[in-house]
Amino acid sequence: MELIRKLRARAGQNDPIRVGIVGCGQMGSGLAHVVARVEGMRVAAIADIAPQRGIDTLCELGCPRDEIVVTDNENEAQDALRQGKRLVTADALLLTRLEALEANVEATGVPDIGARVAYESIHYGKPIIMLNAETDVTVGAYLSHLARTRGAVYTGASGDEPGVCTMLYEQAVLMGFEVICLGKGKNNPIDFAATPERCAAEAAAKDMNPKMLAAFKDGTKTMVEMAAVANATGLLPDVPGMHGPKAELDELVTTFIPKADGGIFSRRGCVDFTTGAIAPGVFAIVYTDSPRMRKDMEFITKARGPYYLLFRPYHLCDIETPQSIAEAVLLKEVTVAAQTMHAEVVCVAKRPIRAGEQVGGIGSADIYGRIYTYAEARLGGMIPIGLAPGGRATADIPAGQPMTTANFMARTDTFIAELRRQQDKWLHPA
Repeated sequence: MELIRKLRARAGQNDPIRVGIVGCGQMGSGLAHVVARVEGMRVAAIADIAPQRGIDTLCELGCPRDEIVVTDNENEAQDALRQGKRLVTADALLLTRLEALEANVEATGVPDIGARVAYESIHYGKPIIMLNAETDVTVGAYLSHLARTRGAVYTGASGDEPGVCTMLYEQAVLMGFEVICLGKGKNNPIDFAATPERCAAEAAAKDMNPKMLAAFKDGTKTMVEMAAVANATGLLPDVPGMHGPKAELDELVTTFIPKADGGIFSRRGCVDFTTGAIAPGVFAIVYTDSPRMRKDMEFITKARGPYYLLFRPYHLCDIETPQSIAEAVLLKEVTVAAQTMHAEVVCVAKRPIRAGEQVGGIGSADIYGRIYTYAEARLGGMIPIGLAPGGRATADIPAGQPMTTANFMARTDTFIAELRRQQDKWLHPA
């Protein structure tokens, strides 16, 4: 790939890749600090609903305050970037239209904003790197289709679990293995009752948004991440919500295999997770019936097979994202993207919800996500997690029950809802 050589050449020409970041929370601000240390890249613009966060981040990077232009005006923004100044704006969509920016990274975690930013970036032919898997599992198949059709780049990020799991998947397939399972380590057991209020103290200590932390604890993030893996690879959840057993490193290869061979799966080719010691890493369980491959694997690894463990003991989130930026801009390469809908993360009631009640968003005290196969979710009329925020119950929904078209009315006036309608027409033409 020669990414480093290409980036150094850009640096030598005083022409670094100019990156825009949408969302300056924990992930976005962390990414800005990483990009600032990569030769041949530059944080040129930050969009955040609270512009001061963008200003503070750029100042932390050593940018003089008088070199930061704060504006929502397109002409002023273009002029600022042409002069080599940095831009901060509250208008996320402004970054999609600025010719001086070569790529945008979406890091808000808000499904509707992610959908708008991705769609507009594709429209203007600007690579879009998603640190927003919530958007991806809802309308990523359609956004990926649009990007490929229009010659643009839409991709998830290296460093997120979908990116590193897909890397393991491609390596395994290119070595001639059958992939039995792709999985991730979760740091703690799922707490379906996690709320922002209960997570507030821990979130403050970790400099996190309490709703974001609640979405990790209640399992929504894990469901979203592994649904993104499923939609990129075709692997499926074996059961709704996946199994999620605790398994240590040496137990993975005997656990995440078919029941016929002593494991937990009723099918081959699954996504799942474990709360064992591999967290925060990812893993693949692969299989071969080739006598020669088994002989070579035993010689190289001492493992006798026919099932083998491939694993990566870490994923570094936003710290690894610059690789996806470089690949998208310099090579027009995609790290990970949905090919179609194989899995769906549906909305489940976190508490008893009464008819007429409006629910909050991901990580709220109202809902959490659970993965199903796409076919199961569609047959049951289940509401995708990315469409649920702001919707209303039309009947009483007990805690732990999915929202469906029979008991819940999702909002229809959001941009992501319109993209979902377009995706449904594309996937299921009349």
